[in-house]
Amino acid sequence: MQYWGITDPGCVREQNQDTFQIENLDREAVLCIVCDGMGGAKSGNVASSLAAEVFVDEVRRTWISDMTQAEIDQMLQAAVKLANFTVFDQGQQFEEFSGMGTTLVAALIRDKEATVVNVGDSRAYRINAGGIQKITVDHSLVEMMVLRGELTPEEAKSYPGKNYITRAVGTEAIAESDLFHVDMEREDFLLLCSDGLSNIIDDQEILFEVVHGEEKAHCCQQLLDIAKNRGAPDNVTCVLVQL
Repeated sequence: MQYWGITDPGCVREQNQDTFQIENLDREAVLCIVCDGMGGAKSGNVASSLAAEVFVDEVRRTWISDMTQAEIDQMLQAAVKLANFTVFDQGQQFEEFSGMGTTLVAALIRDKEATVVNVGDSRAYRINAGGIQKITVDHSLVEMMVLRGELTPEEAKSYPGKNYITRAVGTEAIAESDLFHVDMEREDFLLLCSDGLSNIIDDQEILFEVVHGEEKAHCCQQLLDIAKNRGAPDNVTCVLVQL
């Protein structure tokens, strides 16, 4: 298993409020996470880095290599709850952090099984020569409108409220997360990214760069370069894992 990651402020924002981590749990299992913070210049980066740190530390603390799938599910959801409690508590205790929050998308890949958990609109994709599959469902206003048939996916890209998310880590006492199980094959890729990437580069472009790009080790940089060449109005983060 190989993995790479990159994060960048983009072309407009001075501060990077995104964060990512990649952690080897053992020889057969890798954990990766992307968080996109919000809450203003003083607290968005705190929310994202704190959530990622707490989540990864909790998974590392409770990880056992022979866990069942049900135990993995429970562990990941418990780690989200702990991350949410920690971010929310900091927001309650300190005025400068009031209202801060973050998206969270994480994946635990063991053998050929990926377990993905998400809150917010940061995404996970499965990619191979056969195509690209968006695994997660955005917790956002536009996603709800698309699912209800009120907007087409194309209309959603330019909808004025596309940045409004309906779930986040740390903004409320309880955060509800979604879980996804993905069967993967050798040479498959798993991509995690913030909306700073997915809002600028469409799925087919991501597919082309990941599958047909020259050096896989440079793929994250290439995706970032494309986003920045198009103005990158938001922070850009992506993590790529290849089985």
